Amino acid sequence: MIRGFFRLIGLLLLAGGFIFMVYDGARWVADQTLKFTRFGQFWNDINQASQTAFRTWVEAKAPWLWTSVIRLVLDQPVFAVLGILGILLMVLFRPRKPLIGYSRD
Repeated sequence: MIRGFFRLIGLLLLAGGFIFMVYDGARWVADQTLKFTRFGQFWNDINQASQTAFRTWVEAKAPWLWTSVIRLVLDQPVFAVLGILGILLMVLFRPRKPLIGYSRD
């Protein structure tokens, strides 16, 4: 049951990534300038206080993690981050392959 839940979350993240790809593509067609929505900007638009709280928590635990990894993720386009997380969840929690031969019931 948990495996199905995480696959559902992965599918929703993948759908969200596709929605942001369409959104950025439509904005490119309208403005004739290619500008992607950054993940950090999207997180700020949703809830700015949580991003600053997360930053202070990470900098208190491991300051090198914020400058090298998390800042890099926050600068990526939203569709790429959501798409990669969705694919990762769907691959990690895919159904088991059936046994060949007899079953172990």
